[in-house]
Amino acid sequence: MDTNSLLIMLVIGAVAGWLAGLLVRGFGFGLIGNIVVGILGAVVGSWLFGTLGVSIGGGWIDSIFTATVGAVVLLFVVGVLKKLVG
Repeated sequence: MDTNSLLIMLVIGAVAGWLAGLLVRGFGFGLIGNIVVGILGAVVGSWLFGTLGVSIGGGWIDSIFTATVGAVVLLFVVGVLKKLVG
């Protein structure tokens, strides 16, 4: 992975994590938290869309959308698990 790819992944992760934080909790998680949530969300979103057979393209906006949807799903599942455990 070159420097440009890493930078793009971090920017997409940060934006997607921030958007997911706004949608689920009403605020973001800080820069590092947004990046982590966004990158994990990208993995979840890619898996979810692949499983459903949905293809939305491969540009920046499409990547942010996929990562945001995945991050929202991830945060929802984490929230449900927290309520069940705690």
